[in-house]
Amino acid sequence: MKDMKYTAPLLMFLAACIWGAAFVAQSEATQYIGPFTFNSIRFLLGSVVLLPLIWFKSRNKKEKSYNNDKSYKKSNWIAGISCGVVLTFASFFQQYGIGFTTVGKAGFITALYIIIVPFLGLLFGRKISKVLMLSLIVALMGLYLLCMQTSDLKMINYGDLMVMICAVLFSVHILVIGHFAPKTDGVIVSCIQFFTGFVLSGIGAILFETIKTHAIIQAYIPILYAGIFSCGVAYTLQIIAQKKIDPSLASLIGSLESVTAAVAGWLILGQTMSLKESIGSLLVFFAIIMAQLPERKVQEINEISFSVRNFEK
Repeated sequence: MKDMKYTAPLLMFLAACIWGAAFVAQSEATQYIGPFTFNSIRFLLGSVVLLPLIWFKSRNKKEKSYNNDKSYKKSNWIAGISCGVVLTFASFFQQYGIGFTTVGKAGFITALYIIIVPFLGLLFGRKISKVLMLSLIVALMGLYLLCMQTSDLKMINYGDLMVMICAVLFSVHILVIGHFAPKTDGVIVSCIQFFTGFVLSGIGAILFETIKTHAIIQAYIPILYAGIFSCGVAYTLQIIAQKKIDPSLASLIGSLESVTAAVAGWLILGQTMSLKESIGSLLVFFAIIMAQLPERKVQEINEISFSVRNFEK
């Protein structure tokens, strides 16, 4: 449909807004429940929300033939569980860290996965362009202004450090997804990995946290938003939009998630940034945009990273 030429970018932007606002939900949840408990429940919701989509896809004759293939099913389960393990750890550090920093800073730091992914590719013999090298330098400058309270490295904000670890783990998660993506169904893998995250985070909650029913009830709004809207609704919007939009444009629009996180933190929580932090955020965002403009080989890596962005929320 011709109308989708204009509707698709809007749907992608809406998805970015939903993902950005999810940082607010995560921040609010830290006041009531621990990171393992929060992630366990929202992952369960995320997997359940995707079940109708899987059922709808299974009605397609072509999908039926795939679903009857034992090798295909096995690949989906291996991919889902592998991705779920990495996602569990990445999400823990993000949820834990966001309790010690602001929503805006967490959004920009997390978005650095776009730059980290190509550099991790060096381990597999991939080359890095000059533009990516420049984007890394700009990102480090921005990160310094955004996170460093003084020139002493020991004074880096604890929450920011946790979110940095999360960004690295999300980058590993993206590489794992990229490895399995050509041979699996993205929706099924997403559902399985969410369920894996539910199980592992649930074990973490039982071992390291005190699970209180009344606290979970108090945090029901952040939990429902993160589980249903961030995982389910935004993911569906992404699927619809990416059928009618260029992957490069979709990736660029998705980068606005970090900006919408900062705006949501300001509008909903009243969180603001200092001038130094604001300049740092702008540099990080500029570096993220630059990292998505290199030659085709590197750009393909970034397109893969965006195609699985929904798994991080």
